[in-house]
Amino acid sequence: MAPGTIEDRRTPALVLDEPQWRARAATHRERVGRWTAPHRERRRRHEPHPVLDFLFTYYSLRPARLEQWRPGPGVLLRGDATQFLGSPGYVRDGEGVRLDVAALPERLRTTAGFVHTLLTATAGRAPRLGCFGLHEWAMVYRTDAPRHGAVPLRLGAAGTDAVVESLPVHCTHYDAFRFFTAAARPRNAVTPERADQVDFEQPGCLHATMDLYKWAYKLAPVTPSELLADCFALAVDVRELDMRASPYDLADLGYPPVRIETSAGRAEYARAQAGFAERGAPLRARLIDLCEVVLTTR
Repeated sequence: MAPGTIEDRRTPALVLDEPQWRARAATHRERVGRWTAPHRERRRRHEPHPVLDFLFTYYSLRPARLEQWRPGPGVLLRGDATQFLGSPGYVRDGEGVRLDVAALPERLRTTAGFVHTLLTATAGRAPRLGCFGLHEWAMVYRTDAPRHGAVPLRLGAAGTDAVVESLPVHCTHYDAFRFFTAAARPRNAVTPERADQVDFEQPGCLHATMDLYKWAYKLAPVTPSELLADCFALAVDVRELDMRASPYDLADLGYPPVRIETSAGRAEYARAQAGFAERGAPLRARLIDLCEVVLTTR
């Protein structure tokens, strides 16, 4: 079984001896450490990062938790695997330790039910590719207090406002829309609410794609760490596009702008957006499968 594969079996489908699972754990820590280690160093220096901090602040999983390796369902860990017994659902099984999905708290089934409904609805829709990242522009529209006040606006305040006024704004993601300025809200083609999330979410939305990482960690400890890391890596790439297409000037930090105020920039954005929707689709499917494991195992 490949790393991150999810199977619903009471009898483990994969048995890992201690050297094997410890090697997987080390590989996982090394993989995510390329982001967690620099984040810790920036925090030590009290040095904010307008692009990457979002992945550790808006998303609430602590770096230490991201670095922890968990096998997910269907895996028996041999050897000294007692460290896992402190996590919900992990039980002794003969000569090893495994995750017993049936022993998980009921609240996880509630979470899995919502995530399954949301992601299934999202997967069933065609991606919308015409938003051009204007949500970030709408968050600073006609305001003297941008969210990233230490970073200059590429076009200045007046130029930023003019872009918002020249293009249709169609943001379907509530957690982006809720940060729109009061002046920008009426310009949006829809008015998403938290209660409408299942009705509005669509796979072309950058924030919906980044949120695959959130749903992965919300399903812990069931989520295999390989799947969690896959979702995090995608969120990193999406966040970079999100901010490169924003009104902020981040070139000095190594993020050249995607100039969505031009037709060429909008085309570049839509191509990247389509690519992320394609990358997100199999991860969304794996999370849906994971939810079904939780919901059907008793």
